[in-house]
Amino acid sequence: MSDKPSTTPPGDRIAKVISRAGVASRREAERLVAEGRVSVNGAVIDSPALNVTQKDRVMVDGKLLAPPEEPRLWLYHKPVGLVTTNKDEQGRKTIFDALPEELPRVMSVGRLDLNSEGLLLLTNDGGIKRKLELPSTGWLRRYRVRVNGRPTDEVLEPLRKGIEVDGQRFQPMTVTLDRQQGANAWLTVGLREGKNREIRRAMADIGLTVNRLIRVSYGPFQLGQLKEGAVEEVRRKLLRDQLGLDLGKPEGTAKPRPKTGGKPQRKRAPKHR
Repeated sequence: MSDKPSTTPPGDRIAKVISRAGVASRREAERLVAEGRVSVNGAVIDSPALNVTQKDRVMVDGKLLAPPEEPRLWLYHKPVGLVTTNKDEQGRKTIFDALPEELPRVMSVGRLDLNSEGLLLLTNDGGIKRKLELPSTGWLRRYRVRVNGRPTDEVLEPLRKGIEVDGQRFQPMTVTLDRQQGANAWLTVGLREGKNREIRRAMADIGLTVNRLIRVSYGPFQLGQLKEGAVEEVRRKLLRDQLGLDLGKPEGTAKPRPKTGGKPQRKRAPKHR
């Protein structure tokens, strides 16, 4: 073995540290650095290629950076009519315009499009976001889907085998026909990837039009009876068990949490007419 010391400097990249403090995303933090708004130990820095430790004094816009926030995760019942983005070029209302004011700065885990509703996960931690969005996580996402038409098992079978739409391959879905309701049918659809408008595009390819789409679960996290527009925080124990996180503190020592809901884990999906 070589006795040569590691050339990697101690600590974490400055953008990661700023992000963990809840000030900005990593990309936004890099922009703050480029604009000369970040200083380390009294000196303004102009490059994000810098590692800092807890001993360093980091300031953003003249304010001392707070200690890293504890990783947290929330369940949010997204209504129809909101876009899942920080800012919309068309001026449409975003989920961040509608979230409770007492929530800290959060990021969405994946997206639900403008006309989709249901469970959306929110987190204050970029590491959790990336982990939950990785295809390798392989968590099943379940949806209640209302389509116009009278689908049969034969019509739905291509979705179960996996289809290609406009040159893009969609992995096999689990699809159950729940009931026919007049001109519409309710389906339960499960998939393990989240390509853009995947369910709508796949249904259109087999001749069905989606007129309502509700995500009811994302892996072990359930929408349950969470009311539209409401937010609930996932319990620390569930976060540790499902994500394998070492939160560093025993249960009960976390800082006070906003009162945005009750217990986060629900088992029954809501009834839809």
